[in-house]
Amino acid sequence: MFAQPCAIIDLETTGGNIARDRITEVGMVLIDGERVERLSWLVNPGQPIPPFIENMTGISNEMVAGAPPFSAQADELLDRLQGRLLLAHNARFDYGFLKNEFRRHGLRFQARALCTVKLSRRLYPQHFKHSLDSLIARHGIDMPERHRALADAEAVYRFIRIAEAELGEDRVAHEAAQLLSQPAELSSLPAELQQQIEDMPDSAGVYALFGRTAARSTSAARPICTARRWAISPSASPGTRATRSG
Repeated sequence: MFAQPCAIIDLETTGGNIARDRITEVGMVLIDGERVERLSWLVNPGQPIPPFIENMTGISNEMVAGAPPFSAQADELLDRLQGRLLLAHNARFDYGFLKNEFRRHGLRFQARALCTVKLSRRLYPQHFKHSLDSLIARHGIDMPERHRALADAEAVYRFIRIAEAELGEDRVAHEAAQLLSQPAELSSLPAELQQQIEDMPDSAGVYALFGRTAARSTSAARPICTARRWAISPSASPGTRATRSG
């Protein structure tokens, strides 16, 4: 799995909208063979941190007031990430935020990205939940500073090491390679829409899509991936959301 240089990254932000919100903290676990380096720093987002985000992450407006802005750290961060496989839990979110931040400062960032939510689903298909909280609880990962960037990146690193110990390094590497070989068909979607789509279950069932254009199905034979394709198609109206029961 870690035969190539990797960067496990986690971002804390002022919200989930990559166009409007900004990064408040970067945490990374950099792997080069047997060498593992851990880095984290606060970022002044240039906008207020909402109270509910502060309560969740523990990062306050006072903490970031004296931190450098992203622009002051962009070049160094880009150098750190160049040539590495990027891993993140819900990679589309972190990758989307990074690309957008770099773009704002005239820098182009492109990387191969591996989503460890998807990796967990392939490695442990018997489990329904694959959120980071679920992985931490299921695999007994001790993580007292949950929702801080480095702690979350470290949790992902430990999960992969546990999976390698339980299932074998070859199995983990194989599943990762299979995911990386798939086309990035959702790469142009906003991070918040990608998160909603990732939250949709893989199984058939009763589901409903709500928006100005609405679709419903009660056919258990019709797979939920049809709803996924509809939700990202040009015919889907803005504000579409999905729910499922059963």
